[in-house]
Amino acid sequence: MPCQLRNDHQVYIWLKNVQICLLCDERTDSPTPICMACESELPWLMDQCERCALPLPMSGLTCAQCTRQSPAFNEVVVPWLYDFPIDALVTRFKHQGKWPIGRLLAELLAQTLQHRFDEGLQRPNVMIPVPLANRRMRERGYNQAAMLAHWLGSLLQLSVDERTVRRVKETPAQQGLDAKARKRNLREAFALSDSACVVDKHVALIDDVLTTGSTADTLARLMIRAGARTVDVYCLARTPKPRD
Repeated sequence: MPCQLRNDHQVYIWLKNVQICLLCDERTDSPTPICMACESELPWLMDQCERCALPLPMSGLTCAQCTRQSPAFNEVVVPWLYDFPIDALVTRFKHQGKWPIGRLLAELLAQTLQHRFDEGLQRPNVMIPVPLANRRMRERGYNQAAMLAHWLGSLLQLSVDERTVRRVKETPAQQGLDAKARKRNLREAFALSDSACVVDKHVALIDDVLTTGSTADTLARLMIRAGARTVDVYCLARTPKPRD
């Protein structure tokens, strides 16, 4: 069974060698395995809701859902729309154990975050990855959100805590469920092992993809009730509404 990545070995060696682009097989002009042309053509998320990052026709707007019921998290920082080839890259990292792809995506997300920090986005006190259900952890052998968090922590010099939030209830997979079903599915699914760890702190939740935002909202409400000052969400990709 594969195990959670905890060290600085092959993933890092591969990324520091002369690279061939993962998308077009051409030699890259950088130490990362993606060429500038392919990077520029990734589905970068531009106009979005100011709260949940839902893709919108223009910037500076709040989506209807967030207007009706504001989520507990403050802001979502996400570079891409969940579209080709990002969807395929995330799937290979998440379900096929392609850790170098995850490391590449983490590096690009770190660049986005550092740019936002330079523009005035407040740096969090701690990053907390969304915990994986025990059964899925046994099946998969690693938590992709925790791996992203540790890579981001190393790249951005931010603290990571993957012990404070626990998934205490096994729930069916969220894929294929609508927003209401996802919320019901997550009821009492999470708990804090030590609420003092989040009191008066700015927390950043780390996940791979934000779909309806139900998981992030559930966790943010849990931490806000425990005394967290602010909860933001950092993730790789954001899905549009199903009809879009």
